[in-house]
Amino acid sequence: MRLLKFLSWTCVAIFCGLLLALSGTYLYLSPNLPSVESLRSIQLQMPLRVYSSDDKLIAEFGEMRRTPIRYADIPQDFIYALLAAEDDNFANHYGVDLTSLMRAATQLLKSGHIQSGGSTITMQVAKNYFLTSERSFSRKANEILLALQIERELSKEEIFELYVNKIYLGNRAYGIQAAAQIYYGKTIQELSLAQMAMIAGLPKAPSRFNPLANPERSKQRRDWILGRMYKLGRIDAARYQAALAEPVDASYHVPPPELNAPYVAEMARADLVGRFGSAAYTDGFKVTTTVPSNLQEEANQAVRRGLLDYDRRHGYRGPEARLSGNPQNTWGDELGKYHTINGLEPAIVSQVQSDGILVLTRNGAKEMVGWESMRWARPFLGTDSLGPAPRQPADVVKAGDVVRVERQENGSLSFSQIPAAQAALVSLDPQDGAIRALVGGFSFDQSHYNRATQAKRQPGSSFKPFIYSAALDRGLTASTIINDAPIVFVDEYLDTVWRPKNDTNTFLGPIRMREALYKSRNLVSIRILQQIGIPYTLDYLTRFGFDKQDLPGNLSLALGTANLTPLEIAGGWSSFANGGYRISPYLIERIEDRVGNVLFQANPPRVPPQAPPPVANPAIDGRPQTGFTAITSQTPQMEATTNATQPIYAERIVDPRTTYIMTSMLQDVIKLGTARKALTMKRSDLAGKTGTTNESKDSWFSGYNADYVTTVWTGFDQPESLGRHEYGGTVALPIWIGYMSQALKDKPAHMQPEPEGLLTLRIDPITGNIASPGTPGAFFELFKSENPPSMAQEGSSSLGGSPGNDSPPPIDLF
Repeated sequence: MRLLKFLSWTCVAIFCGLLLALSGTYLYLSPNLPSVESLRSIQLQMPLRVYSSDDKLIAEFGEMRRTPIRYADIPQDFIYALLAAEDDNFANHYGVDLTSLMRAATQLLKSGHIQSGGSTITMQVAKNYFLTSERSFSRKANEILLALQIERELSKEEIFELYVNKIYLGNRAYGIQAAAQIYYGKTIQELSLAQMAMIAGLPKAPSRFNPLANPERSKQRRDWILGRMYKLGRIDAARYQAALAEPVDASYHVPPPELNAPYVAEMARADLVGRFGSAAYTDGFKVTTTVPSNLQEEANQAVRRGLLDYDRRHGYRGPEARLSGNPQNTWGDELGKYHTINGLEPAIVSQVQSDGILVLTRNGAKEMVGWESMRWARPFLGTDSLGPAPRQPADVVKAGDVVRVERQENGSLSFSQIPAAQAALVSLDPQDGAIRALVGGFSFDQSHYNRATQAKRQPGSSFKPFIYSAALDRGLTASTIINDAPIVFVDEYLDTVWRPKNDTNTFLGPIRMREALYKSRNLVSIRILQQIGIPYTLDYLTRFGFDKQDLPGNLSLALGTANLTPLEIAGGWSSFANGGYRISPYLIERIEDRVGNVLFQANPPRVPPQAPPPVANPAIDGRPQTGFTAITSQTPQMEATTNATQPIYAERIVDPRTTYIMTSMLQDVIKLGTARKALTMKRSDLAGKTGTTNESKDSWFSGYNADYVTTVWTGFDQPESLGRHEYGGTVALPIWIGYMSQALKDKPAHMQPEPEGLLTLRIDPITGNIASPGTPGAFFELFKSENPPSMAQEGSSSLGGSPGNDSPPPIDLF
């Protein structure tokens, strides 16, 4: 009896001691425990996703790939698989499984090392959301206490949902939906039983049981889970055997962009980081851009084709490397150092034959490249010089050369090289400034430098329409006669002489402004700028959004020596396309949070549906005319809203009659001038202007109808000549045609409607004045109603209107 009493009291003492210890632990730790209620509103990290206007994925930014899933959407087979692997008693315990804890303690006592934590799914939720991965008794005690609280406040379904959306499953996959996409390219609902068991085996050790890194060990883990499911009665024998027989077919599936627009994606990413900081990468924002996928794809192809065509005209620059001294069995490793650039695959010449070459490609295969695709590869000797045409493949390459090949639609390979020149394309909707396509270079993988928005280059003659527009608003007309003759400027203080010239070094004498524009006569542009005055012109140009700091305050401004980006040029040209309104280019249409709430909705200034007709004003002194308002160079702000808002109408910065006359003059550039290649599009609604700077270092074309205004730039990042016979019409214009032909395909002709206050008069082609009856070669010209030409004597200037008091004194236009 004494022994029995002793044992009884000992048990009571031990129980009380344990109770006191547990109570003390609880009292000590509980004040520092986080609130379990916060789990209901927890924000899991989700990546930033950028989409086109037609909802195609462009890019995803963020370290954690995660797509949360609701408990109701989780397949029952997966629930059974995960419980069999992690916690088969999940439905019955209250957050802590004493059997599992005792098993873990026994393993610790026997081995002296922690082999398992005995954690339930609830305990793992507590650890994953609130605690660290530190292995210590205090952390385990906190985990147990939190698990007990979680079980009291959340349902089993809520706990399970929290767990499967949080867990790390390898290869940047967080949560089961992301893992299903990464390993199988499917949703969790589309997986087979064996594939679900494979995913369910990953939480224990994502690296050790990874089907990509360790397929054999992952299969063993999968089969063990299937066996547990069968033993627990979750699947029958037939399904069990079928799943065991299924091979391990996991492979790496990164969600591919549905649209290749990396420069657009980077612009959107930078904008979101500016708005939200580092939260942009983790808060699951969805960004919808203004770019439709079909137009962006056409822009990509147009830039690619244009640069490849230009590059081939200037010959083959030789292999990227030569491995002739290396043993061929090491060539595969060497190829791994080269990346595919915009579809141009690296390859090594393994054999030179009479009808082509055999190349080793990155997939380890040897493939044929036909001789016909190599005939263009004359040796590059310089920008303006080429070696003799090759007669056989051996004249172009040698065995061991690292070259570029392009895979054709039929699977064959053609010979190529990465272009040395670069290009940019920007296409806008002139009605509100929405960016419809943007390409910042040949390949984002080659260079992240966005030439469309960052490269400030001289626009050359593509800038002249702004000078001519200023002249029309100053009182000159399309028929004003100006002398295309030599002119010399001497700086007596610097002892320097400037002799501007036309690109052909020819002079046409007295010439109408319309003809001077489509023939791109530099000396006429300079005389126009002299006539209207530099101060007035600089102020006028700021209406289009140009910064005065980028505009030279001298007569070279007439030749396009400003430093502007293609996006700025396209934004300025939009005013010609929309009837004189200033718009501001924008890219982001909408920003949504992770649950679809709209955080930002663009509401940019847009062209009014029906603009009021302008009131004629004979004052042409450079001040805004009645019927339109000049605005500052500050960019209008777009409005963020979650509700419908009233549209914001753009302010008119140019008389609509001026833009109508300018459009007519710029249409002649295509019909009669330097952009005649665009006639192949067989459209009547196109207007535009080429531009080429000194020594052909920059090549431009800007053009439009009322639907799209598009600017193309081509050149080298470090300015150098594109070639003696390369101009805006040979390099930039073909890219523009390639894009606009598809963008306007099946669209009817669409131009600015003719505004009120215009006159159409028959003009003498020699004098620019109203033609008398019987004048040979007379034609019709457009004029503002308050500024028609006079019946002046032949040979005089047709400058009309009444200059204001602050106008500069007239100069001799001859």
